[in-house]
Amino acid sequence: MERIQDLKVIAFDADDTLWVNEPYFQEIERKFCEMMEVYHPQHTVSRELLATEIANLEDYGFGIKSFILSMIEAAIRISGRTIKLEVIEKIIYFGKEMLHKPIELLDGVEEVLATLNGRYRLVMATKGDLLDQERKLIKSGLEKHFHHIEILSDKKEANYQKLLHHLDIQPKQFLMVGNSLKSDVLPVLELGGYACHVPFHTTWEHEKIDYSIDHSNFRQLRKLLDLLDFI
Repeated sequence: MERIQDLKVIAFDADDTLWVNEPYFQEIERKFCEMMEVYHPQHTVSRELLATEIANLEDYGFGIKSFILSMIEAAIRISGRTIKLEVIEKIIYFGKEMLHKPIELLDGVEEVLATLNGRYRLVMATKGDLLDQERKLIKSGLEKHFHHIEILSDKKEANYQKLLHHLDIQPKQFLMVGNSLKSDVLPVLELGGYACHVPFHTTWEHEKIDYSIDHSNFRQLRKLLDLLDFI
C-alpha cells in the first residue's frame, strides 16, 4: 500500500491494539475451566464456554459483562443445574477484577498518537461495553489524542458504513488500524477503505481467519510504530 493521498480520518481499535486485553480474558477462562473440571475436562469446558459466548453475542454484544454472563450460563449448563452459589459468586468476582485491571499500553502507542494528532482526525473505534471502554480510555491517558470514541455493536461492513456516514467521509479517506484481520481489516477493505493490521501475540478464537489477505489497500505492520513510515 502506497501513501494515502486523501486520508482524513484514522480509526484505532482499542483492545490489544492500544492496550492489553485478551490475556486477561484468557487468564479468567483458565480459572473458570479449572473450577469446572469437576464436571468435565478443561478443554471441553473451554469449548462450551466459547460456544456460549458466540451464541450470546447478538443479545449481549462484546465485552467483560457479556463474558461473565456467558460463564454463568455455561456453568449452569455444564453442571447440570447443580452449580453452587459460591461458584457463581466467584465468577462475578472475576468480572469485577477484570473491570478494574490497570491499563497497560502497548509499545509505541503514545508516540504514534502524539505524532498523528493534529495531522488527521483520530477516532477510537472499538467493540465492547460503552462504560468499560470509556473508563479504560480515561485511565489510559490517551483521551486527549482522540476526536471522539465510537463503540460499535459489531465490526461488520454495515457498521463501518454507518461510521463513515457519521464521519461524513468517503471510504478512500478512512484508515482503520487494529489487531483483528476479521474485524478491523476485511470489512473496511470491502468498503474501499484502507486498513493496517498490527499483530498481537494472542487472539480470541472468534476473531481468527485461516487465509491471508492480498489487497492494494492493506498493509501488514510488524508494530504500531511502523504506521508512521507511510502516512
